[in-house]
Amino acid sequence: MKRSLVDHTIQIAKQAFDAIGFKLPPFAFWTVDDWKNMGPEVDEIRKCMLGWDVTDFGQGNFPKLGRTLFTLRNGSTQYDSGKDYAEKLILDPEGQRPPLHFHRHKMEDIINRGGGNILIRLYKADPQGQCSDDDFTLQVDGQTRNFSPGEQLRLEPGQSVCMPPGTIHQFWGEQGTGIKIDGVGYTVSGEVSRVCDDWNDNCWLEPCERFCTIDEDQPAKHHLVHEYPA
Repeated sequence: MKRSLVDHTIQIAKQAFDAIGFKLPPFAFWTVDDWKNMGPEVDEIRKCMLGWDVTDFGQGNFPKLGRTLFTLRNGSTQYDSGKDYAEKLILDPEGQRPPLHFHRHKMEDIINRGGGNILIRLYKADPQGQCSDDDFTLQVDGQTRNFSPGEQLRLEPGQSVCMPPGTIHQFWGEQGTGIKIDGVGYTVSGEVSRVCDDWNDNCWLEPCERFCTIDEDQPAKHHLVHEYPA
């Protein structure tokens, strides 16, 4: 994935988040040069991987398979931050989705924060980590709902779903909805969860890279969460 695309996508995310009235913290705007002056006072940002996270999962097809997130708060499985929760903002362009995946430890709520609609494809994981043929239940805004394997759930702005560990999922912005930026519709979702361990707690149904290789075709404006200097 090219650095120019990473930085362009972060700029779009800033616009979309601002359009729904969600204000980012100051460290969202720190540049690579700003980080040269940062010391141990920002260790929580470094160690808990707060900040910008952009990936094409090593697939080279970012418009279809990709994700742009901003981690607002998180704990760590390696560092005692005293926090056992996490919160993220996610940019959901029309049609762009992550690969199907689930988490063995993380429970998460996905919340439509605004812009358009979100579609979520859902399965229960079987003991082998594949899509089960069994029906299952989830809590949608506090209401128990039954789902069949592969069923799609539409979340309109303000709606949410709670996904316990072992829920296979992928979600994306519904075509024809969202805030238009350069002709593309963008929805913003939020994730509130237990501690997010992106190194060890993503179970993919097909091989992929959570943190992809970056082609440095231009100088970086922002560090990604796995790039912070020590």
